[in-house]
Amino acid sequence: MIPSERLKGIEAFVCSADAGSFTTAGARLNLSSSAISKSIARLEARLGSRLFDRTTRRLALTEAGAAFYETCVRVLAELADAEAVLAAHRSEVVGRIKVDVPVAFGRMRVLPLLLGFAEQNPNVRPNITFTDRLVDVIEEGVDVAVRIGTPTLWPDALGHRHLGTERVIFCAAPAYLDLHGVPATVDDLATRDCILYGRADGSTIAWRFCDAAGVVEQRTMDGRIVLGSAEAQVEAVKAGFGIAQLATWLIAAELARGELVEILPGQATEGLPLHLVWPRSRQLSPKVDALLEVLTEGLRVE
Repeated sequence: MIPSERLKGIEAFVCSADAGSFTTAGARLNLSSSAISKSIARLEARLGSRLFDRTTRRLALTEAGAAFYETCVRVLAELADAEAVLAAHRSEVVGRIKVDVPVAFGRMRVLPLLLGFAEQNPNVRPNITFTDRLVDVIEEGVDVAVRIGTPTLWPDALGHRHLGTERVIFCAAPAYLDLHGVPATVDDLATRDCILYGRADGSTIAWRFCDAAGVVEQRTMDGRIVLGSAEAQVEAVKAGFGIAQLATWLIAAELARGELVEILPGQATEGLPLHLVWPRSRQLSPKVDALLEVLTEGLRVE
């Protein structure tokens, strides 16, 4: 099938799903309800799937129809963006842009940059998701993603830019150290309360230690409290529940105010690498290129 054939009926289908009826969809597209109905019927025949459950009152998407609808909406939005880019002679930053960021890092470090970017570019429509899972950038239609930690190999379809590496330290609240004493060695940590980050599968993030030769090793610790949120870890440590190993970007303000203090400074290590990721097919888009520059400048870790 030639590519243009795949576009036939898509607009009528999406409009019908949004409107809930062929009549309303026809009015919006300046077509008769019969023309809309026939267009949908041809589309269903071509796909070999029923897209709507039809009742006398309203159309309802089938399970297959709902999945197809999500894809069609994304495709139409990308076509609209492409037209906007061409209309602006590829010089204006316009259109929808989807950005995916880690939850805590995204809220604390990335969101202020994104809001500033949106303020400077009022014709951009940001769609920002916050998640700590590994998002499939291409499958989920993401234009730019911020990643903490990376795969062993990057897919050829993805562009990526290294921004630096986290620095992680051991820290605790002064009140906790006054009560339990300041650990003098790594072995002392086993006698203290550890506050760990827990994954959704029930496992915990191992702590990183430097041996005498400076080689970093990881150890799974026994935690008094396990939390599935880095920001919740910070609150638990500030409340005096124990010691945690945290990235300095997460606790910079607390360290500056003295609410947390670093312990075992000789055990400070590099954490996970920080990257920007984007589909190579979109890197020539002015909006993507402009946002990459803003995030590179604002997030780079020296």
